[in-house]
Amino acid sequence: MKKLSENLTSQEFKNAARKAIFAILFFIVSYLILLLLAIGLAGLCGFLGVMLISLKVHWLTLMVGLGLIGMGLIVVIFLVKFIFKRHQIDRSHLIEIKEADAPLLYQSINEIVHQVKTDFPKKIYISHEVNASVFYDSTFLSMIFPVRKNLQIGMALINSVSKNELKAILAHEFGHFSQRSMKVGSYVYTVNQIIYNMLYDNESYGRLISWFASISSYFSFFVSVGIKIIEGIQWILRKLYNVVNLQHLKLSREMEFHADAIAVNIMGTKPFTTSMMRLDLANNSFDNTIRYYEAKIDQNIKPNNIYPQHQFVMNDQAKDANMMFVNGLPNVTTDDFYRYNKSKLVIKNQWASHPSTEDRINAVNNGQYPLGEDDGEPASTLFSNIENLQAAVTDLLFANVTYKANLATDTVEKFKTDYLANFKAKPFPKIFNGYYGHHQPIKMESMPNCSKQQNFDSLFDSSKVELVYRSFSIEADINTLKQIQSGEIDIKSFEYDGIKYQKTDSYELLPMLEKELEETKAAINTNDREIYEYFCCLPSTDGPNLFIEKYETFMQFDHIYDEAVAIYSKAITQTRFIQYTTPFAEIEANLKDFSATELELKAKMRELLSLSEAEEVKADTKQKILSYVEKEKHLYFNFDSYVDAELDILFFALNAYQDLLNQLFLYHKRKLLEEMERLQLSAEQS
Repeated sequence: MKKLSENLTSQEFKNAARKAIFAILFFIVSYLILLLLAIGLAGLCGFLGVMLISLKVHWLTLMVGLGLIGMGLIVVIFLVKFIFKRHQIDRSHLIEIKEADAPLLYQSINEIVHQVKTDFPKKIYISHEVNASVFYDSTFLSMIFPVRKNLQIGMALINSVSKNELKAILAHEFGHFSQRSMKVGSYVYTVNQIIYNMLYDNESYGRLISWFASISSYFSFFVSVGIKIIEGIQWILRKLYNVVNLQHLKLSREMEFHADAIAVNIMGTKPFTTSMMRLDLANNSFDNTIRYYEAKIDQNIKPNNIYPQHQFVMNDQAKDANMMFVNGLPNVTTDDFYRYNKSKLVIKNQWASHPSTEDRINAVNNGQYPLGEDDGEPASTLFSNIENLQAAVTDLLFANVTYKANLATDTVEKFKTDYLANFKAKPFPKIFNGYYGHHQPIKMESMPNCSKQQNFDSLFDSSKVELVYRSFSIEADINTLKQIQSGEIDIKSFEYDGIKYQKTDSYELLPMLEKELEETKAAINTNDREIYEYFCCLPSTDGPNLFIEKYETFMQFDHIYDEAVAIYSKAITQTRFIQYTTPFAEIEANLKDFSATELELKAKMRELLSLSEAEEVKADTKQKILSYVEKEKHLYFNFDSYVDAELDILFFALNAYQDLLNQLFLYHKRKLLEEMERLQLSAEQS
């Protein structure tokens, strides 16, 4: 009886596996030829070395002879050192979970294992992230003897999905557990590790040959010759690496589709697709929660359990995006998923290890699979005491953070209040339908024409919002086509709007897109002009119409913003050399050039902090800037070394300066939009 994984193996998967096998065989043959040549070289060097020493026993012949023998040996050692290398996965961020901790999880996994007809994982671990994966330690012997695989499940993933959705994700991972579907992939993975070891993992080997070279200048000469030979071998290995790695990545993408097919065959397409659609939201909200607590390190605030906070942020973001909730979880629809990406350009990334979420969802929806059911029961119910486990994972997540004083443990209620009041960027009024989410009001030169009749809803309907995001996508597509033309993106063909093009066709397509972008921007400008006239002429029943005043204030700050950004860019450019090894004289000259820009930078920082609206800026942002501007002179380089403490102050201030600009810009933009909202609501009530 065939395994489920074999029944669902596609022809594309089989073709990718065959090509991967050929790549492995090609590597093995090439490697054996290199090894035989190296052994032959070592034998010849050994023979010549012994003959030279026996010809006349003298310190010179002894040094030269031993140098020859050593040169041959270091080449052979280079080619066989990978055998002794063990690739071990870091487990310091993981918590092993036993059956007693989660009997229902083990029961669910046993059911999936039985259905897939594969092996139970060697161990099950919990991590902090929004992820689930299979991993194992590997050596050269992994190509000969099967290795039992471990399962890793992210707590933030558990926090973001239902029980059936988690089971669908785990069924995908157990598709990878199948030995028949993983064997070729593990071979290619091991071959990649071998080549990588010889190309880049040479620290201990480098110490060995450096020690040998340090014994004598004669030995040093032969080591230099040996290194030249090794560089030639590495050139060949790089070519092999590209061939093997390309086939590995193709196979890896097909393995993802294959594992998806297993998952939806067991659990159905519904729980699989709903979980996949939600993962970006879950990831983004978890990152935001982490950033919040990173900003609280100086205040010595740490969560006892970060996961209720994560769930709050995820739900809050979903509400801001007007998402519906199903069984207590955000239901990310296709419209939500593709709202900000209107690109028609499709490039198959041959170097991607995973297909896109879009391709994976399309593949399962186009297949003949059961729909599946989901009662919405939380995935956390699979664990005996989820709160204790979440707290343990949280402790591990913050284990390497250094706090300066006694910790103040944060509560969920404190977090919610502070997050909404002081950390979360206040959303723009919803009446604009997201039109201004990534679009700014533009400067108007002429006076409004109040004789025209405008309709608010038509100014901000879905077609107008589509124009804005379409313009972003066209610009991105134009930039990508230019990269294809210049060779920065090395491809032979691509698709645009469902039509396949060759690389040379980009020269015809690019002018068409540039014309489309020009027309799209013209349509946006026309709409912006009509919006301007609409609000200029809108009567107000609860106070004066302050739209023009707010509009002009925003435009004035927009000019200040552009000046401030120019100074920031100049400062970043002039200090970029600090990241690289630079001669002392050049460092001093560069810092002297920067000193003039630094005066401009500090003056602009003081100007921005003196604005009345700077009262709205976060306290930690202000403090980092003040720590920098209040000190008149900074010493960044002292004789022969950088002064790290001073550089830290500078770069903290530059980051805070960028944050200050963004906060002030958003403040003025929000004030303008809030006035527009007030006027519209007033008009609707009258």
